[in-house]
Amino acid sequence: MPAPESPLRHNFVLLVIYQVALRVGWIFKTESIVMPAVLDSLGGGAWLRGCLPLLNRFGQSIPPLLVSRHVKVMPRKKWGSFATTLVMSSAFLALSAIWFWADGQKLPWMAMAFLILYGIFFVGTGINQLCFNTLQGKLIPTNKRGRLLLVTTVCGAITAIGFAWWLFPKWLSESGGQFQFIFGFSGICFFVAAMISLGLNESADDFQEPRRNPRQLWQDSLDVLRRDRNFRRLSFVGAAFATSLMLFPHYQAIGFQRLELSFSLIVWWVIIQNAGAAGFSFVIGPLADSRGNRAVLQFVLLCIVAAPLLAIGLSHYPAVGRVMYPCVFLLVGLTPVVVKVFCNYTLEVAKRADHPRYLSTLMLCIAAPVLLSPIVGLLVGWIGFDAVFIVIALVVLYAWFCTFGLEEPRHHTAGALADPIVDV
Repeated sequence: MPAPESPLRHNFVLLVIYQVALRVGWIFKTESIVMPAVLDSLGGGAWLRGCLPLLNRFGQSIPPLLVSRHVKVMPRKKWGSFATTLVMSSAFLALSAIWFWADGQKLPWMAMAFLILYGIFFVGTGINQLCFNTLQGKLIPTNKRGRLLLVTTVCGAITAIGFAWWLFPKWLSESGGQFQFIFGFSGICFFVAAMISLGLNESADDFQEPRRNPRQLWQDSLDVLRRDRNFRRLSFVGAAFATSLMLFPHYQAIGFQRLELSFSLIVWWVIIQNAGAAGFSFVIGPLADSRGNRAVLQFVLLCIVAAPLLAIGLSHYPAVGRVMYPCVFLLVGLTPVVVKVFCNYTLEVAKRADHPRYLSTLMLCIAAPVLLSPIVGLLVGWIGFDAVFIVIALVVLYAWFCTFGLEEPRHHTAGALADPIVDV
């Protein structure tokens, strides 16, 4: 039976506030500006910066798979969201404490301490996303998830942009950064989000599943892909989409090397990227609720295809490119929204008891191609931007064609494709 209106509204509002707090903290740790600047300030080389995406993808793929069974049998998933958000907060508060203690010194062990804590942060982030998406599937009915995506993305982007506009100029400049304040502010935002999650109105589950070792968990994911043809196709589409993530650090390189744009524009690119996510959500949210998530996937994947092609095109016409290049980041801003759409589709096609296993398998498939990002970087240096960007755009275009073979869950009313039972 559907959730009573009052608890549903209460949970909807708290989930929005929770994600807004996360978004504000997240914009201050973006890997396109703050994190590389931190390592550069410590004298780290390019290989050290290359560790950032690897830690990111590892944390969001392997740990969720290993704990998927624990998330399933956890009576109240909000405690998983609380604990993992607290881990995210603790990692950045620890970084802030180290930088305050160093007081401007570049100590030889700080780079390693940063990478360890950053790795812990993304382990927490990966498990947090699994807990949160499972919780969303439990508390929010299918036909309201698009609205949740719209409201959280728009409110989160506007709030994050406001704080970035206010605080970034105080803490970050071309000559250096006061990273202790940046780390501390992100940690406080994540702590606030953790506290908010405790207010969710959630009844206890009673799911059972035997314990499994890592090899059995890996086999479970393979079994899901083997048995479920539609989910196997979705996972392939997700993996093909993920190839576009390997281009992230190179969008800026095109702007700097070919268009000779200023480093100071990075802050604006981060703001524009968040504004792009908010703007597209006005289309994506209502479209998801009215037409389904397959239609949304088809729309957003075409936008992802356009991003590398637009970047290459503008780079060959500097007079236009120097003015219009921020449009590339409007499209790049769709990326986190696309991942949410993949998760929302998965919540529809899997039974609620199977949500953790399906979501962790999906994240594993999305993460796999990103492990090749150092090779893509070598190819960019060897054969140039154009060929690599065009090939990846064609891969994502093929993924778009594959979405037409996906089932549309809104056309089904029984079994795994039915709306979840929301009991609060």
